[in-house]
Amino acid sequence: MASEITYAEVRITNESDSLDTYSKCPAAPREKPIRDLRKPGSPSLLLTSLMLLLLLLAITFLVAFIIYFQKYSQLLEEKEAAKNIMYKELNCIKNGSLMEDKVWSCCPKDWKPFVSHCYFILNDSKASWNESEEKCSHMGAHLVVIHSQAEQDFITSNLNTSAGYFIGLLDAGQRQWRWIDQTPYNKSATFWHKGEPNQDWERCVIINHKTTGWGWNDIPCKDEHNSVCQVKKIYL
Repeated sequence: MASEITYAEVRITNESDSLDTYSKCPAAPREKPIRDLRKPGSPSLLLTSLMLLLLLLAITFLVAFIIYFQKYSQLLEEKEAAKNIMYKELNCIKNGSLMEDKVWSCCPKDWKPFVSHCYFILNDSKASWNESEEKCSHMGAHLVVIHSQAEQDFITSNLNTSAGYFIGLLDAGQRQWRWIDQTPYNKSATFWHKGEPNQDWERCVIINHKTTGWGWNDIPCKDEHNSVCQVKKIYL
């Protein structure tokens, strides 16, 4: 009877230990939630949006550049075409200079040749100095620049004595005269009328005829007169 009781006690004790051991087993760790990268505010989404924005800006800039380049190219082509039409008809003479590879020296039709330049006289086309220079520029030329007595005499021989003609000389300020083509102003090769230039506010120059002959006269640039254009000869 006693041995059976002892066995029963041992058995109960073993079961208790077993239960206590099971109860002390550590709980399984909880899984950490995985962050959904597709949610708003995700760094990956912001980076993607930024890249798309930069790509869109780059495409817009490229399209604008292509349109601008096409318009600029078209403008250059139109100007070149106008120039070709302008000089489509040339009057040429046998070149007597020492230029070995050039046989002919040419001026556009209706232009007058002298030494290395061609001259076009705008009669009955009165305008201000700026407007006159613009007219010459449209013909690929500029207002005439005079550097010698021979050139002065050639030009005046083709002018109307009752009119004044703008030349490419103007006062840049403080009576500092300069030529439109940036060539140096040589005081020893000037042809001012007596007493000219005489007024600080008269900053442009015409060539006109007085009782003493042809000469230069400073006048306001806004005054309207005829003009003489000049361009270099074309050598072929």
